[in-house]
Amino acid sequence: MNTIYLTEKDYQRLLTLVQAQRHVNGTSSVEALGKELKRAKVVAPEEIPVDVITMNSTVRLKELKSKAEMIVTIVYPKEVDLPSRKISVLAPIGTAVLGCRVGDKIDWPLPQGTATYRVEELIYQPEAAGDFHL
Repeated sequence: MNTIYLTEKDYQRLLTLVQAQRHVNGTSSVEALGKELKRAKVVAPEEIPVDVITMNSTVRLKELKSKAEMIVTIVYPKEVDLPSRKISVLAPIGTAVLGCRVGDKIDWPLPQGTATYRVEELIYQPEAAGDFHL
């Protein structure tokens, strides 16, 4: 399992989100994200590597078997906008790619088996762009 990286701000916001969701919906809705937070290496926003997927990052993923590609932005639940391809960090793929780096492979469980995606490109990362307020 690869090391994942989170900024201090993302870590604190996500920890608050996990705790709030546990009180409202129980643990199942945030179990995967909680596990990711426990294994994450937390760094200052200025120290996050430029190839790491952080919150509000836009990323291009490729499914390795079909070669299908998709571009998504990882957002907090209240900012979800599926027509704009803004997906929640609580969605399985959102949780799976958070903290990963360009070139990493992610296994995504599906009803008919597992799909494997590779992070092809990090199109936008707020920290690399100097957008530390996001």
